[in-house]
Amino acid sequence: MTKILAIQGSDLKKVNIRTDTTLLLAAEAQKRGYKIYYFEPENLSFLNGKVLASCKHIKINENKKKFYSLLKTITFNLEKSRVILIRNDPPFDNRYLYTTFLLNHISKKVKIINHPFAIRNISEKLFSINLMRYMPPTLVSENLSEIRSFCKRYKAVVVKPINGFSGNNVILLKNFNASKIRKLLRTHNHLFFQKFLPGISKGDKRVFIIKGKIVGAISRVPKKGSILSNMSKGARAKLTKLTNKEVNASRAIGKLLVKNNIYFAGVDFVQEKLIGDINVTSPTGLTTYKDLSGINLAKLFWNNI
Repeated sequence: MTKILAIQGSDLKKVNIRTDTTLLLAAEAQKRGYKIYYFEPENLSFLNGKVLASCKHIKINENKKKFYSLLKTITFNLEKSRVILIRNDPPFDNRYLYTTFLLNHISKKVKIINHPFAIRNISEKLFSINLMRYMPPTLVSENLSEIRSFCKRYKAVVVKPINGFSGNNVILLKNFNASKIRKLLRTHNHLFFQKFLPGISKGDKRVFIIKGKIVGAISRVPKKGSILSNMSKGARAKLTKLTNKEVNASRAIGKLLVKNNIYFAGVDFVQEKLIGDINVTSPTGLTTYKDLSGINLAKLFWNNI
């Protein structure tokens, strides 16, 4: 029986082939005999009980500038897939939300990673409120009075949009600024406020969790003058070791993720504190980890499936 891996991904023309985790996962699946069918969220349809996608049947060309070949375009009944990967980039907007409903319709017939119901119910920022024992002081609010009190108490505060990604619109407030906060609230509604941890200058730690287990970690050091550890914002990656606190927290988080049907996740720490980001929509970093360590976690990803 033909093995089909269907990938709901982002525009292939915008893929960074040096760092992209989706390509690494697809290349390993291809080695294991899977045909790769690739589609974007807007290519997804529901027709009379069937979930269809206009897919590109592609072949991954490793270590080549032209990193894939288009074999054909096909309208495919996704129920016939062996595995579906949800790998399109955030933000988790309405389009992303709608795809989780459509894919959930076939989730009892096809293995989908991460599970669409789980993605829908685990906000990458808000899920961490269940884990406050591992986090620095945190506020989620639109209430200007609450925000003012929090900023006054903790002086330097990091502000993030709840549906933000890749470090976009993350700011450091060293003094309460009502006009700046009102502007952010008008755009993003509830915001995520957290006591600033100066240890970010030495880097965060991204922990990779597969099937509830810690499988690797990297540190990402912001460029000079920045608080953003995102690779897309110029941060530099290096290998790292986890402290006992980070291991214990990651194990607890891993158990909770498995319980909530999340197979693959990335969890971020600064100064041994969980900073609220539990990446489940499209976790990244496996290619960087492979480049630094020589270990291809895509193999472990597929072994556990």
